[in-house]
Amino acid sequence: MIVITLSKVPPSLRGDLTKWFQEVQTGVYVGNINSRVRDALWERIQKNIGVNGEATMVYSTNNETGYTFKTNRKDKEIVNFDGIPLVKHIFPEEDSIKLGFSDAAKRHKARMMAGKKIRDSEDVRLKRNFSVIDIETTGLDVTNDVIISLAAVKGATGDRFYKLIRTNNLISPKIVALTGITNEKLESEGEDIYAVLNEFKKFIEDDILIGFNIMNFDLRFINAAMIASGIEEKMNNTIIDLLPRIKKIDSFLDNYRFETVLRAYGVTNNLPHNALSDSIACRELAVKLMKNGKLSF
Repeated sequence: MIVITLSKVPPSLRGDLTKWFQEVQTGVYVGNINSRVRDALWERIQKNIGVNGEATMVYSTNNETGYTFKTNRKDKEIVNFDGIPLVKHIFPEEDSIKLGFSDAAKRHKARMMAGKKIRDSEDVRLKRNFSVIDIETTGLDVTNDVIISLAAVKGATGDRFYKLIRTNNLISPKIVALTGITNEKLESEGEDIYAVLNEFKKFIEDDILIGFNIMNFDLRFINAAMIASGIEEKMNNTIIDLLPRIKKIDSFLDNYRFETVLRAYGVTNNLPHNALSDSIACRELAVKLMKNGKLSF
């Protein structure tokens, strides 16, 4: 018998644990697996527990009590007392001298933190130039559907590019409800695809292009539009798709829809399925990945 308790952990870890255990109460899991799987599962928990997560495992073993513990809690320590596992409670040392309590020390700390934020932002800006892009289309079929809006945001400066594009294709009610773009809006505000693509190319220059599912969606439509417009065969920029990278580094997400990934990384998207708003949110996601050391180029 094995009992695991979890607190302050990502929902994806809770869901993953139910593959082997039954959750008898919130955060309390009971199961029966062999020692090899148990140890591998504990390593899996430690890897995906999150910054503030806490976990404790109690399992059967051959000792005086018949069981022992594992925990990652900082206020608990498992100690062995003549073969008996005991839980030692660890309390902070209240009487120890705390450094940095003076006003001068506080001001110094504030200056150091402000300097760190500046250095962090400069580290990102010093990366090679990149632009984050997104599109909205009349549908998912690249052979029959077309781009109706195109957006890009400069990674270093935050400069923005956003255009609506006229089309002869009728926009379905489903796409109107999703994007808020109507045939009437494109007729009054939309521009010719040839002019938009040329402006877009000038805006992004030779930047690295970053997007979410950009390889399977955005880039295919943009390349098709360029060929149809007689501009060039395809984009020659270096491309970075965040979707496969997220799948590789975060295997415990419930799914990999854009909104799910943004929520997992604490990124707010004020207007989903708007190309510009999606680009801004994707840029914030890319910057967070860079600062976390999970994205570099």
